[in-house]
Amino acid sequence: MLDSMIRALLVGAILMLGALRPSPAAAQAANFYIFGHGQRIGSETVTVAVTDDGWKVTSTGTLAAPIKLNTRLAEVTYDKAWHPRTLVVDALVDGKVSTVRTTFTGTQAASDIVQEDRQFQKTDTVDAQTIVMPNLIFGTYEALAARVSTAAPGATFRVYVAPQAEIPVTLGTVSTERVSTPGRTFEARRHALTFANPGGPLAVDLWTDGARLMRIAIPSVGLEVIREDVATVASRTSSHYRPNDTDVSIGVGSYGFKLAGTLSKPTGAAVAARLPAIVLIAGSGPLDRDETVAGIPIFAQLASALADAGFAVIRYDKRGVGQSGGRGEFATLNDYAEDAVAVVKFLEKRKDIDPKRIALVGHSEGAAVGLLAARRSGDVSAVALIAGIGTTGAQLNLEQQQTAFRTGNLPEADRAAKVELQKKVQAAVLTGKGWEDVPADIRKQAESPWFASFLAFDPAPVIAKLDQPLFVIQGALDTQVPPHHAEKLGAMANARKNAPRTEVVVLPAINHLLVPAKTGDVSEYGALPDRTISPDVSAKIAAWLKALPAK
Repeated sequence: MLDSMIRALLVGAILMLGALRPSPAAAQAANFYIFGHGQRIGSETVTVAVTDDGWKVTSTGTLAAPIKLNTRLAEVTYDKAWHPRTLVVDALVDGKVSTVRTTFTGTQAASDIVQEDRQFQKTDTVDAQTIVMPNLIFGTYEALAARVSTAAPGATFRVYVAPQAEIPVTLGTVSTERVSTPGRTFEARRHALTFANPGGPLAVDLWTDGARLMRIAIPSVGLEVIREDVATVASRTSSHYRPNDTDVSIGVGSYGFKLAGTLSKPTGAAVAARLPAIVLIAGSGPLDRDETVAGIPIFAQLASALADAGFAVIRYDKRGVGQSGGRGEFATLNDYAEDAVAVVKFLEKRKDIDPKRIALVGHSEGAAVGLLAARRSGDVSAVALIAGIGTTGAQLNLEQQQTAFRTGNLPEADRAAKVELQKKVQAAVLTGKGWEDVPADIRKQAESPWFASFLAFDPAPVIAKLDQPLFVIQGALDTQVPPHHAEKLGAMANARKNAPRTEVVVLPAINHLLVPAKTGDVSEYGALPDRTISPDVSAKIAAWLKALPAK
């Protein structure tokens, strides 16, 4: 899939309207890493030279997928008014020589091309200020970065995917994000672009650091190109930071590592005020403190909204993720619950937090972790469960498999065989026996402490032993944890004796990521036009917490 999509999408880049005047400067080189669906698939070294005459962008690099590409040299030159002058590409594609040499004269692009054993010429009509961006040469985005860095939303550009075709690109929203690396903290600009590819519009996000390229992301195909200094695990980008956000470090018991997090507080909060606090607990997988899924920073948005509602809100990178220590590959749900308890203890010691009003708010798997943490810490005042599971993990696992079947065309016999295999996998994970009936590649994926703890988790006995107020909120279009789970959680909670009645809220037209959707299917995530979580989520949680009686 990555192969065909990248080949199609990289009929793209961008043209810029106003001309930028270059200032002579020394050539500046930067290394970029290329990732496909989270796996590193290549790298490029890019040099930008600015002279009195214009710009020269040079790239060398390698790419392992979708094709084997060794770019020995890619060079584009522009004059000082951003008119392209020349393009040279000298590369090996799957081991075969491929070269392009293009000369631009006015609106004509004349190319000499060598592809495998073919040699031919081609002339295209292009815009006089077109941006030249050959397929799979990401360094050429530097010219795009320099030009969009001064553009306003709504600007339209032309990009020449040499030597194939020219397409229009439109600049949408422009936002500022804070980037923290071991060496510095700075602000970057995120530009939302729409490429009018022949196969349909394609959303591309491009980040600039000043006028230089920092990052490219194409969520629909899982492609990212990231500059080396911000690609390390110790760096992080936040799109929803607040002026008074504070970075915090939290020790986790006797484990010997620390969690890195962000504490958000209401703007203008009195210095001496003791604020009610909320601990946000992220879902499954290696998620950072912003709980970014499909390009949507769920917790960054939720924390900001809850802080605006009057709460101190803390969110943290999961152990082994981002700037947090620890080893995530060996962690279980109980381990993650210990982390949440450590965060509660950290808050209790702060003079700006009311230790009697610390609530846990968990999303998806984080809801299960929140329940376990509340059971261990009697200091938790309340627990809100967002898209939490109301069955055992094993039951949800099979339910999600059935959901996946609905979008496929598997014969009934094949479905039955897959269900039977999944049951064997679950039995082997939970008992340690029967692995001989499971294919080796599947065993490698399934045999983990986390998966065993997830399959074994059952919310019923945990909830039965809790006396804290519980709140359940769910998206009606959630296909990962369907709405009936909210009903089950509510029934369990309301079956407790002498416990506050639990409120259950199901929000219409909202998916598992808490954003508006049409179907709620996972396949829809990358193409969602609205990437802002529903304000109803934070409003409902805040109203419920404020209505609770004081302890």
